[in-house]
Amino acid sequence: MSPESKKLFNIIILGIAFMFIFTAFQTCGNVAQTVIRSLNSTDFHGSGYTSMAIIYGVFSASNLITPSVVAIVGPQLSMFASGLFYSMYIAVFIQPFPWSFYTASVFIGIAAAESDRRTVFIALTVISLVGTVLFFLIRKPDSENVLGEDESSDDQDLDINESPQSNMTKAVDAFKKSLKLCVTKEMLLLSVTTAYTGLELTFFSGVYGTCIGAINKFGTEEKSLIGLSGIFIGIGEILGGSLFGLLSKNNRFGRNPVVLLGILVHFIGFYLIFLNMPGDAPIAPVEGTDSSAYIKPSKEIAIFCSFLLGLGDSCFNTQLLSILGFLYSEDSAPAFAVFKFVQSICAAVAFFYSNYLLLHWQLLVMVIFGFFGTVSFFTVEWEAAAIVARGSDYRSI
Repeated sequence: MSPESKKLFNIIILGIAFMFIFTAFQTCGNVAQTVIRSLNSTDFHGSGYTSMAIIYGVFSASNLITPSVVAIVGPQLSMFASGLFYSMYIAVFIQPFPWSFYTASVFIGIAAAESDRRTVFIALTVISLVGTVLFFLIRKPDSENVLGEDESSDDQDLDINESPQSNMTKAVDAFKKSLKLCVTKEMLLLSVTTAYTGLELTFFSGVYGTCIGAINKFGTEEKSLIGLSGIFIGIGEILGGSLFGLLSKNNRFGRNPVVLLGILVHFIGFYLIFLNMPGDAPIAPVEGTDSSAYIKPSKEIAIFCSFLLGLGDSCFNTQLLSILGFLYSEDSAPAFAVFKFVQSICAAVAFFYSNYLLLHWQLLVMVIFGFFGTVSFFTVEWEAAAIVARGSDYRSI
């Protein structure tokens, strides 16, 4: 197999593996609070919001040390171990206990009615494990061919022995660069935008599905609507990601119009959710809520808002990744580490306050961060556009 074919094969395997793992995990996260809320009427007592807060809190801290771990054990084993932790977290729902539930939440950081719970989560666990096993199909690059056949075996052994130390040095350098990038003006501005993506990530991946499942006026379909909501969030993500990902290659109009579209789509979605859903939906008891908002709860509006949440999220993420890749092309790994650190810590905070804040307060927090995050992004994008216009190097400024 040629090097190009091997790279393509690895990309396909990685895509399929991550698709299996995160399909299972995101589905689990979407229904976690609803399932746990129903279990709280038994001997189990826990919170899906708290679990997800632990996951993203540990994940945010792990971003600072994972380069060293990968340098020591390699990317393949690192991904395999991570996949096992994801699968373990999902498997806990088959027969959950509070201690195992929250313990699995820590490890993962580094459906409906009761009668169907085991079947659903057994299936999700199997799906996640299939994705995890696929990591073993990844082909290693032909790095050994870089050395000429006439070189001595001693020189090859020396290179192999120095490789872990060299990788560790790179990991330490990346960690130092991450700390330096944290305090640059551009990264501080983009951190406001990134913080917003963490808050809205929490909302659409955990809180919104819980709200839908808590509204008794949706009738017997309230729980099944959670799955349908997740599907339409995914449709919005796929549509926006494919469309705006292609547009980023031809950056004729810049990134600001896409981000502006994203915030407008989200604000429309937030307003409709505010009108459609009662304020106590995120923290409703196991029996749900009979309250109404400003209009009669509508299933169609609820599902349409799911699509808007996914579409708006894709607008922000595609453009954030694009501008980070442009500004920090030589330091992409540290830059993305800072991006994930800020996003994850804000997601953890949002999952924590979701245990207590009514829906309208959660929406208000996102509106405020969304507004200032958009302004911050515009400021950085205008500077990036000026760099392109001058034909100068960002690192020389």
